[in-house]
Amino acid sequence: MDTKNILTDLRAELTRLNRAIAAIEALDGNIATSATTTTPAAKSAPQQAKRRGLTPAGRRRLSAMMKARWAARRKAASKPAQKKTSVRRKLSPAARKKIADAQRKR
Repeated sequence: MDTKNILTDLRAELTRLNRAIAAIEALDGNIATSATTTTPAAKSAPQQAKRRGLTPAGRRRLSAMMKARWAARRKAASKPAQKKTSVRRKLSPAARKKIADAQRKR
């Protein structure tokens, strides 16, 4: 394969990924920055290092969401355990007599 074709395919893939990233950021309410969108001038220039990681506010928000998620899972897991320890129901004497009489008839 020719290197021009490879570069063309890679640029097309980069454009598709940037559009997908912009769409996902739009769902969160974040505005896509110019660093995520590519322009013809940006393609020829070397890419700048992108800042990665979470902001402190984002980290706190993520931590709160995960704590709530795990608390809900623990709460849901503890409910079935309580049902297993419930007291077993007993038959009334009249019901026992009725079952015994039916067995004798058979």
